[in-house]
Parts: sequence; structure tokens; C-alpha cells
Amino acid sequence: QVQLVESGGGTVQAGGSLRLSCAALGSVASIDTMGWSRLAPGGQREMVASIATDGTTKYLESVKGRFTISRDAAKNTVYLQMNVLDPEDTAVYYCGGGAGGHTRLLLGYGFWGQGTQVTVSL
Repeated sequence: QVQLVESGGGTVQAGGSLRLSCAALGSVASIDTMGWSRLAPGGQREMVASIATDGTTKYLESVKGRFTISRDAAKNTVYLQMNVLDPEDTAVYYCGGGAGGHTRLLLGYGFWGQGTQVTVSL
């Protein structure tokens, strides 16, 4: 079993930055891909960024150039650095772990954290 614990959410003004962290606990050897999804009020859950064990990354088009996903294998931790935040980035952000290869499909992630709220104000 894998447990994912997120931290780092909060409230920030538009144009500001936040860094989310996600620590993977338990049977982490089974995970080959980690990523972040988000669910905005009234919206649909979407995959924001993902990173494979070889370091390759994938991003949602609207966050390219603003968000950076990274991974510390020694700490079993993945980060999401979010810069130039916009009110449209307001959402609950969820950390996910998958074992079926690098994908941006939500179905490819079998483990999810509880989520952390990110609120961007004008």
C-alpha cells in the first residue's frame, strides 16, 4: 500500500508563487510515475503535471512555463513549483502515484493523496 501526503497549499495573490510537496510512504518501489492533478470549483479534474523515474515531465498546456514538477528519489518526494499564479489556478491539488508507465491520464494513477487547497486571489 502507498500513502501520499501533500503539503504546501495556501492562499496567494495573483502573480505569486507556491510550492507543493508530496511525500510517498509505504510500498513506493511499485510507483514509476508521480504527478499532480487539480479540481477547481465547478470544474473537472485535470492532470496538471507528471514526472517519470527517468525525469521526463509532462504538463497541462495552460501551466507550461509557469509550473515545474520535480522529484527527489532519495526522499520519495515530488514537488510542484507554481509561479505566476492566476485566479484560474485556484483548486484542490492532488498528488498521484502510478505504476503503469508515464501518462497524463487520471486512470493511470492508482494512488492519490487527500489534496491541498490552493487559492489565488486578485
